Amino acid sequence: MKGQIVKIISDLHFVKYDNKIYPCKCRGILRHEHITPLVGEYVLFDENELIINEILPRKNSFDRPKVCNIDQAFIITSLVIPDFSLNLLDKFLVLMELHKVKPIIIITKTDLVDDMSKFEEIFNYYRKIGYEVIYNTEIDKIMSLLDGKISVFTGQTGAGKSTLINKLDDSYDIETGDVSISLGRGRHTTRETSMYEVSSGYIIDTPGFSALDLNNYSKEEIKSAFIEFNNYPCEYRDCSHINTENCGVIQAVLDNNIIKSRYDNYLKFVGDDRR
Repeated sequence: MKGQIVKIISDLHFVKYDNKIYPCKCRGILRHEHITPLVGEYVLFDENELIINEILPRKNSFDRPKVCNIDQAFIITSLVIPDFSLNLLDKFLVLMELHKVKPIIIITKTDLVDDMSKFEEIFNYYRKIGYEVIYNTEIDKIMSLLDGKISVFTGQTGAGKSTLINKLDDSYDIETGDVSISLGRGRHTTRETSMYEVSSGYIIDTPGFSALDLNNYSKEEIKSAFIEFNNYPCEYRDCSHINTENCGVIQAVLDNNIIKSRYDNYLKFVGDDRR
């Protein structure tokens, strides 16, 4: 039968098929071939022997956390406690673009901000270039986006990932944690990667993307992940958008058509220290 791995604990792989969960182990040949199943994996398994016989091709995968076959990523972004970080937001967006996963930006803790105008200006830019930006209070909208999709919730530690999942379906009662005021960041409360069925779709709540390192990607790949750059043609086809004459992207930054923080983050992500 064909099922999907919804949870992994040690060498037990919990495979869901037809609303039933089967605790399975992998056939020995998979271990010998060093094939490691991930949460989200589609597999062929024997429901009687409780053995996974084959892992089906993935559409995408991540190493940390170990998940695969993701349709979309909700990037949970806090405005305060922990503080809003454009660098971190852009890094998440680039990572999802590189993995061909649709990113959706979710804003939390607006109730702790007195003046939203500066944030709204930033968010309107992200909307303009094609990203969906919504607030964690828009529960009905989030529910509609979950329908029929496999979604991962990620973002800053302490930004409210598990809290939001509990709001979407309080039957899960996922543990949440406080944010350290002195450190400005939260404690990890998600200790394992699991899939939760919500609104005819699945949410993967993870311990967090601990490896937001872009050094494994080429400068060309990172450049392609800044999606608005494609709107500003350059004189040179392979333009790096760095100290180049007649560069459409640099001119767009000077004209405020590309916000400077995005361009600055691009320079950081492809910096000279990566050579």
